[in-house]
Amino acid sequence: MYKKILVTGINGQVGHALMLALAKETALAHSVVGLDRSQLNLAHEDEIRRVIQALKPDLIINPAAYTAVDKAETEPELAYAINATAPRVLAEEAAKIGARLIHFSTDYVYSGTKTGFYSEQDATEPLSVYGKSKLAGEDAIRRVGLPHLIFRTSWVYGAYGQNFLKTILRLAAEREQLRIVADQFGAPTASTSIAQAIIGVVQHWHSDGATSDLSASDQLARGESASTKSGIYHLVNAGQTTWHGFATAIIEDYTRLQQRSGSSCGGAMLKVSAENIEAISTAEFPTPAVRPANSRLDCAKLAGDFSVKLPHWREALMHELQVLQQL
Repeated sequence: MYKKILVTGINGQVGHALMLALAKETALAHSVVGLDRSQLNLAHEDEIRRVIQALKPDLIINPAAYTAVDKAETEPELAYAINATAPRVLAEEAAKIGARLIHFSTDYVYSGTKTGFYSEQDATEPLSVYGKSKLAGEDAIRRVGLPHLIFRTSWVYGAYGQNFLKTILRLAAEREQLRIVADQFGAPTASTSIAQAIIGVVQHWHSDGATSDLSASDQLARGESASTKSGIYHLVNAGQTTWHGFATAIIEDYTRLQQRSGSSCGGAMLKVSAENIEAISTAEFPTPAVRPANSRLDCAKLAGDFSVKLPHWREALMHELQVLQQL
């Protein structure tokens, strides 16, 4: 059992889902501390050091990030401060107190030009400031050398927060037709799926090599049990689709839930049907930041090392819509 787990960015999609999941796993930690940006601003290096030294957690989970992909093109300093400098500082402070670090990265570290699924061994070549800043954060953590896990995920969404799912439902209630990109491929990944997977990983990571009732930090201090599993892993829902396919599935499943319940599930009635979602090319929807055309990630390493497999993206989508229906 961990004495104290610290979770950053708890008002974000993944941070919020992690706090909900950890609240149900009372045997995993004596205490879980969740901090939002007002309590821990990752753009301020001194603040990070002060908070970590005051709390002294033995596991830090860092889903907080600068995620405004297009805005990063004109705010590179802030993107790098949060996505590159902050992970380094978190790692340095964690190393000082013998803690472990779990950090989240992105499919944007790849160029997207590969045919097929990316493995963790494939070369990185980010095309955007956002992707470059996230890769810099990965590299910074590795250089510190503490026990760490970095999870690259993709197309994150959920019932909580602002994301593609919520945007599509809003637009579909306002318009009678949508135009969605159909030549970018990846796996929509639900924040709830990520949180559940992390619970499984943390349980496995803690028990791997644990030889006593000592906390993780005490074991590390005695040199007994730092898990040999450390490094980068892909973490996405199973399967693949395009943004167009994702949008179509959202409308289909939302409509199915409406018909089943006899009312709107968490929002207004939709004007758009799946047949009225037009497939367009990336060139027809230009953005300031270049997106990888292929974001398909192979999760075999995660399954092999931690026995963790995420559900198919379509199954996860229905779960998130059902949660949304109850909000």
